[in-house]
Amino acid sequence: PDLIVDGEMQADTAVNPKVLMERFPFCRLRDGAANVLVCPNLSSANICYKLMAQLGGADAVGPILVGMNMPIHVLQMNADVNEIVSMATIAVLHSQKLNLHKMPLGKEWDYVAVN
Repeated sequence: PDLIVDGEMQADTAVNPKVLMERFPFCRLRDGAANVLVCPNLSSANICYKLMAQLGGADAVGPILVGMNMPIHVLQMNADVNEIVSMATIAVLHSQKLNLHKMPLGKEWDYVAVN
């Protein structure tokens, strides 16, 4: 309920507060630019988060696939120690939230690592 969510807009508009207010004066994001972008597919999301991390100097963690029965946490082949620790932390938090630590291991609860 505390999230401020607005509709479709192009990424350059969403991340630039000045352009956002010029093009979408009715927008509910009044205190700055968007901090979450929803992409139409995995390829565009991958391009987007890697560019944002490089241009913004941020640490990118992901990808995390959501919307399935269980969240899926993926490590890139060139992941460094910080990325591994960050992803492990997120995986543990997801596990705790879903109470996976209380579930018996079986076919539906096995974890698979893919290189």
